[in-house]
Amino acid sequence: MSVPFLAQVGGADKDYNFGGKQLDNGNGSSEYDSQLPSVGFSSNASTGLMGSLMDENTIGASNGKDTASNDLMTEPYGVPCMVEIFHFLCSLLNIAEHIGMGPRSNSMAFDEDVPLFALGLINSAVELGGPSIRKHPKLLALMQDELFRNLMQFGLSMSPLILSMVCSIVLNLYLHLRSELKLQLEAFFSCVILRLAQNRHGASYQQQEVAMEALVDFCRQKAFMAEMYANLDCDITCSNVFEDLANLLSKSAFPVNCPLSAMHILALDGLIAVIQGMAERIGNGSSVNEHASSDLEEYTPFWTVKCDNYEDSNHWVPFVRRRKYIKRRLMMGADHFKRDPKKGLEFLQGTHLLPDKLDPQSVACFFRYTAGLDKNLVGDFLGNHDEFCVQVLHEFAGTFDFQDMNLDTALRLFLETFRLPGESQKIQRVLEAFSERYYEQSPQILANKDAALLLSYSLIMLNTDQHNVQVKKKMTEEDFIRNNRHINGGNDLPREFLSELYHSICKNEIRTTPEQGAGFPEMTPSRWVDLMRKSRKTAPFIVCDSRAFLDHDMFAVMSGPTIAAISVVFDHAEHEEVFQTCVDGFLAVAKISACHHLEDVLDDLVVSLCKFTTLLNPSSGEEPVVAFGDDMKARMATVTVFTITNRYGDYIRTGWRNILDCILRLHKLGLLPARVANDAVDDSEFCADPGQGKPVTSSLSASQIPSMGTPRRSSGLMGRFSQLLSLDTEEPRSKPTEQQLEAHQRTLQTIQKCHIDSIFTESKFLQAESLLDLARALIWAAGRPHKGNTSPEDEDTAVFCLELLIAITLNNRDRITLLWQFVYDHISNIVQTTVMPCALVEKAVSGLLRICQRLLPYKENLVDDLLRSLQLVLKLDARVADAYCEQITQEVMRLVKANATHIRSQMGWRTITSLLSITARHPEASEAGFEALTFVMYDGAHLIPTNYILCVDASRQFAESRVGQVDRSLRALDLMAGSLTCLLQWSQKTQEAVGEAATKLSHDIGEMWLRLVQGLRKVCLDPREEVRNHAILSLQRCLTGAEGLCLSRSLWLQCFDVVIFTMLDDLLEIAQGHSPKDYRNMEGTLALAMKLLAKVFLQLLHLLSQENTFCKLWLGVLNHMEKYAKAKVRGKKSEKLQELVPELLKNTLLVMKTREILVQRSALGGDSLWELTWLNVNKIAPSLQSEIFPGQELEQVHHKHNDTASSTPSDPSSEALEASESARTVGSQQVLMRWAT
Repeated sequence: MSVPFLAQVGGADKDYNFGGKQLDNGNGSSEYDSQLPSVGFSSNASTGLMGSLMDENTIGASNGKDTASNDLMTEPYGVPCMVEIFHFLCSLLNIAEHIGMGPRSNSMAFDEDVPLFALGLINSAVELGGPSIRKHPKLLALMQDELFRNLMQFGLSMSPLILSMVCSIVLNLYLHLRSELKLQLEAFFSCVILRLAQNRHGASYQQQEVAMEALVDFCRQKAFMAEMYANLDCDITCSNVFEDLANLLSKSAFPVNCPLSAMHILALDGLIAVIQGMAERIGNGSSVNEHASSDLEEYTPFWTVKCDNYEDSNHWVPFVRRRKYIKRRLMMGADHFKRDPKKGLEFLQGTHLLPDKLDPQSVACFFRYTAGLDKNLVGDFLGNHDEFCVQVLHEFAGTFDFQDMNLDTALRLFLETFRLPGESQKIQRVLEAFSERYYEQSPQILANKDAALLLSYSLIMLNTDQHNVQVKKKMTEEDFIRNNRHINGGNDLPREFLSELYHSICKNEIRTTPEQGAGFPEMTPSRWVDLMRKSRKTAPFIVCDSRAFLDHDMFAVMSGPTIAAISVVFDHAEHEEVFQTCVDGFLAVAKISACHHLEDVLDDLVVSLCKFTTLLNPSSGEEPVVAFGDDMKARMATVTVFTITNRYGDYIRTGWRNILDCILRLHKLGLLPARVANDAVDDSEFCADPGQGKPVTSSLSASQIPSMGTPRRSSGLMGRFSQLLSLDTEEPRSKPTEQQLEAHQRTLQTIQKCHIDSIFTESKFLQAESLLDLARALIWAAGRPHKGNTSPEDEDTAVFCLELLIAITLNNRDRITLLWQFVYDHISNIVQTTVMPCALVEKAVSGLLRICQRLLPYKENLVDDLLRSLQLVLKLDARVADAYCEQITQEVMRLVKANATHIRSQMGWRTITSLLSITARHPEASEAGFEALTFVMYDGAHLIPTNYILCVDASRQFAESRVGQVDRSLRALDLMAGSLTCLLQWSQKTQEAVGEAATKLSHDIGEMWLRLVQGLRKVCLDPREEVRNHAILSLQRCLTGAEGLCLSRSLWLQCFDVVIFTMLDDLLEIAQGHSPKDYRNMEGTLALAMKLLAKVFLQLLHLLSQENTFCKLWLGVLNHMEKYAKAKVRGKKSEKLQELVPELLKNTLLVMKTREILVQRSALGGDSLWELTWLNVNKIAPSLQSEIFPGQELEQVHHKHNDTASSTPSDPSSEALEASESARTVGSQQVLMRWAT
């Protein structure tokens, strides 16, 4: 066998011939023809040989000596023997490439048995002794180079059997020796599996299927895809094998315009195997922050990035992430460079991948290591005459390793990386750089770099001559040798050297227009040489364990195509096994998405799955419940959707809308469990009516909805099922068939498996962002409320969504601040846009009240906001408020009874009392409203200074209300009068305390008391006799019982003016101006009022007599007594008053005499009180003076009066007398007030 010339001159690199070693007679490796054993012994033979290999470690690398010595080579067993056997087996694989090459081919070449025999032995040997091979360098080198090169060759064989065996060997090599075969594995997948599976090699269906089966076998290895990603996709010098394989599986699973085939299912299996591998790794944890930023803060030569420790995940995980980031940015830069080279370089400078000031080396490395570059643009740049471009060209050439490489192989590798420019000057510059680099590294034959340049030019010309169809007369070998005479420093190159170059170029064209993009190229000999060189320098192989270090990054790449592929198969599948496989894939995708917080991916999955539930499709002619029960795909999709929702709801965002669409459809069909909208807080609020499928609050029953509201249809699982069985409907229906009953039963079982109610009852465990999105989706699904009539179906949907919104609000009371604004705004929209009674506004108001009732005990910081929200009820349209007043009041009563102690602010109480006050005039609601008010005010249980005036005012409105029995008005008055006790208690505490707060409270107590008596004064004018009289007595009670309040004299004087005198005047006016039918027995009321005046005046006599304005007050009392004594009731004077007033006046004068308040203190004209008193008393009862002061003479009094009338105006007594006459004449107090001042 001839030996290539380069091997003789020291070329360590073989000139690999992928066509095998062809001999002159056309036969390959004939020396082994007589030694071929039968295929049948392959397994046993290999078992024995590899057992020897694993047992004998004394021979070979273990002793550190050269295992290739002649002595050891003669040993019958051991590593040298194994090396020879593997050489022999590899030589058998060289035969197959000659199949069908000509009539002289060996007959054995047409038979698959020989390569299958060799491959079978190799496979068994690798499988059994794989881990031990790396201990023996020569054997390992044989695996890395010769064996793998032949496997690459046989990988493209037309025989499916051979391809299957090749793939099996590569799988075993991966399992045992992958750390030593990094680039070889990349080449196998890029040049064999991907080319065959994508039909890039004209592969048959059987070849594609075998390739796909092999790929699936690889995917079933848990760490395979992770290792491909870490070692190849994250290496700037390697292709994206993981990404390409994932895309291949996704695309291959798509049945495009064809039925589902075994190939589609096979690809799906591989895809799901990868996904499930990721899902299984989730529980194992990851100690490396997967969200750490990879951005480059400053420029670092990207081709020099190294890892300190490839075995420690704390080092290699951040390293590969950073390297992947660099690779992505480089590819983005390539895209920019394709559009505009200048902008492409500027982009890379902006990402710190190129320095701010460009240097030739960084640009050269960008060209050298970036996939996807436009090779035409690169060639033009490198061939440019600009000085910087020339420097880049030389740096670019310097990135190649041509050490001991054949010239044509080096030239092929160099010209594969860009397109050689067409201009001769550019070609010369490019070849000069190449020649300089080549001569620098391989000077064995060539005398200088000029010789390398001339020979390179000659090879380019020969290549054009031999492979250009326009050249008719081809250059012969002699012509080529003659053309290259005397170019080697004036000497000739060896003829054998030139002959080999000539035949190499003739046989394999140098492509000066290489393929664009990052396709799957054919493995040529020159590329294999380059691969073997790179394998010695490449970074160590990273072995991934069972932890999910890179799964986040990997899944982000493949999630979209994966979901699409599984969805398409699920759509086209017809068998339950395939359905289940797809469902397993969906669940795995959901688990990974949730674990790695890929919310967008989970949303896409939910959207895709919801389409298969058929719940979003318009109803067909068939009964939808039956159709759903008969559709296995729809049922499985529905269960899967809600399983994902219950398990991974934390990470659902926009997908909530699709989920709610499905829930609403089930609701409309009456298929939802009865407790879906239950808030899971108070079971007593749940209606147990079997005919009512949805929860009904205890306050608002369906029967109480006005006629214009739409009745809710019966729903719930059993309700729906009973409808099917019911025969006494309005229209006669045929009895359901057995198939229909079974379909319904399947439907019910499916919905039960979904656990839809858990979505809302367990919403308290949702993450905040997901909870907000759920609330937004509910509001969106409910639709925006608008004035006017809505369809019953739309209203039912809106009501149901509101129920769910209220349920999740109540379930999330600990974080109500997240939801409150959304809930409030939605309810506010409903309340303010609804003008007619309907179920929606009913649910909105009752829900709002329930929320407040439930949350007030737990959220002190939100009490005011919650109570302020109840002001929405006050904004209800009058018709709506009237329709639901009773129910609203019931809820307010519950709220007050449960939370009175938690309401402390005036604003909160103002809202509550406003709601209660409104009910005072509503026939159905007033009783409940008064009950709530009684709860607050009775015995002062919940009266506080903050709510006192508000409660008194509310109680007054109940007292004045003519709705209901009189007894309630009387009880309301009792509540008002009884509240005085609280004022007395508070006053006592302020007297014991000191400070500004006590002083302020004391003043406030006076104001509260005044408001109390003012309120009672208003009720004293009530048309109803019992109420009116009871109010006067209650007022008297509050006036006479206020001594403990320590009220100021000025406040008492104010009370007489605005309360007592005003009441007396108003009552007198009513008695004289209204019909007796409206105000019965006013005479008795006037008598009570007069008694109140006398009693209060006498009780306060000692206190008020010391005031300077006492005379004014006393004259006011006398004036009102005079009016009442002379009052006409029903057109005639009242005998009762004529008897009562003098009696009261006499008692008053006697008390004043006893206390020496009414005594004559000076001579005539010096005592105005004495004189004014008798002047007015005589108008009422002239005989009283003689009765009270029997020793006085009337003449003296009259004389004094006459003298006073003629006296000067400056005399106070004369002014008083004049004022008294004016008061008598005018009949008012104005003159008296003028006198007093």
